[in-house]
Amino acid sequence: MNIIDDLKWRGSINQTTDETGLTHLLQQKKISLYVGVDPTAQSIHIGNLIPLTILKRFQNDGHRPVIVIGGGTGMIGDPSGKAAERQLLPPDVFDENVKRITKQLTRLFGKDGFEIVNNYDWLSKLNLISFLRDFGKLFPINVMLKRDVVASRLEAGISFTEFTYQILQAIDFYTLFNEKNVQLQVGGGDQYGNISSGVELIHKLLGPQAQAFGLTVPLLLKSDGTKFGKSAGGAIWLDPEFLSPYEFYQFFYNQADDDVIKLLKIFTFLSHEEIENLAEKVRIEPGKREAQTRLAQEVTKFVHGQAAVDEAEKISQILFSGDVQQLTSTQVAAAFSAVPSIKITTEKIAVVDLLSQDDLIEKSKRQAREDLKNGAITVNGQKVTEVEKIIDPADKFDGKFVIIRRGKKKYFLAKVQ
Repeated sequence: MNIIDDLKWRGSINQTTDETGLTHLLQQKKISLYVGVDPTAQSIHIGNLIPLTILKRFQNDGHRPVIVIGGGTGMIGDPSGKAAERQLLPPDVFDENVKRITKQLTRLFGKDGFEIVNNYDWLSKLNLISFLRDFGKLFPINVMLKRDVVASRLEAGISFTEFTYQILQAIDFYTLFNEKNVQLQVGGGDQYGNISSGVELIHKLLGPQAQAFGLTVPLLLKSDGTKFGKSAGGAIWLDPEFLSPYEFYQFFYNQADDDVIKLLKIFTFLSHEEIENLAEKVRIEPGKREAQTRLAQEVTKFVHGQAAVDEAEKISQILFSGDVQQLTSTQVAAAFSAVPSIKITTEKIAVVDLLSQDDLIEKSKRQAREDLKNGAITVNGQKVTEVEKIIDPADKFDGKFVIIRRGKKKYFLAKVQ
């Protein structure tokens, strides 16, 4: 099976500018292809990972991926998917974001066999006259207005700055085609108009025989129709400083049976046979969650490495057993980041006062005493029944946390300030 048919089987293709021509090209040679990454945030996220995974598949098949970090276009703003103009960031913030994102991409693709470039390097050299003369005259306004990303903003309003974004992205493709022989651009479904503009610009400047192609990935929806990639805490970031590998692992492990096979196809490099076997296990033994476990393992390994998988599973096993005393303070921070929390000082505190603080764990000291006497409270993994018990935050977890559990499953975290 060729790579285009494989991507179709995985549900990873939304549109192509010329599928027949692209398939023929890939049968003839190995190519260079690219994805653009916006550096307006400090980290890339799950939405970025979908086209990046396609690039990785091409890399595994012997092709050469190129990542374009939008140091230039990021300063302008992409109108796609937004109802208002982007707030432009200062150059020093962009520079820091570029450094962080470069580190993340290197972890995904390795140090060899791919290249990271910054479109600021060539866009910053354009002056207004050359931009209008050499490129602007090749873009009919009536065509630009019909692009979905522009048309959706006309009623609310769009600045000339963001209106010209599609020209700048087209210049990216032309520059990479001309200087690095990049023949395929991959992007999200909302980028099809911009990608088509790049293909058209290459044909206008170099002739219709120039072999340049575009491919977009579909918007990934869950079985309930909601957009995939969000959690209660917000975006699913790939930088471990913003989302711990444990939380990342849990996000994928907690996917529904109705979604897990689709996600295995899109986000993992498992063979068709392996995925079909897992689909059968979902059908006959859904309670074992083997497909979810494999999904979490594979994606976490790709993004964070095998050591992160081992750590996430170790934390999961400890939490399942309830023996939280085995956790390190770093593991506590990762495992309990989303549970309800209170802030306490380094001073020793009576357990009743701890439980009733801010009415978060118990609604009153009377209820706290009752739950203590009934054996419903554990502190740092040890059951507490004495209503006069004094808790010393320095006893565990480097003096940073106190873990409270009420009943069998309700956890709370006291953070020492």
